Amino acid sequence: MSSAVETLISILDLETLEHNLFRGRSPKVGWQRVFGGQVIGQALVAAARTVEGRAAHSLHCYFMRPGDPEVPIIYEVDRIRDGKSFTTRRVVAIQHGEAIFSMSASFQIEETGLDHQVEMPDVPAPEDLPSEADLKALFLKDAPEKVRVYWERERPIELRPVDLRHYVSREKLPPAQRVWIKTTGPLPDDPDIHRCVLAYASDMTLLDTSLFAHGRMIFDKDLQVASLDHSMWIHRPFRADEWLLYAEDSPSASCARGFNRGSLFKRDGTLVASVAQEGLIRLRTDEQ
Repeated sequence: MSSAVETLISILDLETLEHNLFRGRSPKVGWQRVFGGQVIGQALVAAARTVEGRAAHSLHCYFMRPGDPEVPIIYEVDRIRDGKSFTTRRVVAIQHGEAIFSMSASFQIEETGLDHQVEMPDVPAPEDLPSEADLKALFLKDAPEKVRVYWERERPIELRPVDLRHYVSREKLPPAQRVWIKTTGPLPDDPDIHRCVLAYASDMTLLDTSLFAHGRMIFDKDLQVASLDHSMWIHRPFRADEWLLYAEDSPSASCARGFNRGSLFKRDGTLVASVAQEGLIRLRTDEQ
């Protein structure tokens, strides 16, 4: 197991403080704010700790304040409902006495029913694409400092984009991308861990998609970019330590917000999850 994956598993292993109350920490990676996927993953862990015999099938999140990576995050779980088939939980993440994030999550008993799905896009296999090591060798020496720091750090999730143009040019591209993702090492067999890790990874690359049409990157100094809300629906079983294709598109950007969608497929074409997110994309002025 890579050290980055070990770190990810450790930050998802929340400390139980009291009934319905948990504490999470952030990795020491030098970020000025907590990565949104971390808060999503930790909140789902907190909710799952209060549920037995049911798997998370959907979650809906709002980011309200930037997270401070220097102090712990307290997760308070509200056990809203325990029904015959579904369980509902609400989680609030708190720092410095204020809510920074909230999530509603639903859990369901295992059931069978009607079954259909959209087809997976036809893309090259991950083995036919440059690895992260290859990408670093290709363009990091000429990349801006923030991009270089982002890619050089050991990370728990490997990304293999099908199209690299967004990373190496300012070309205005169609607002869609395809990225293979998986953890950089094996995970335990617990399905809850795989769901929480996917929740963590689902925040990666998604907001970038709304910038493609404008030849922009999230590292541009004149942009203020942040996740505003995030939703995920889990359709079928999967492993987050096996390759998943993240097919993303951005139907709209307006009013300083960009809307993005994603579908996650197993290699055999099985659709395992769907994601939607709206993010802040604000052009900075001298006064901001």
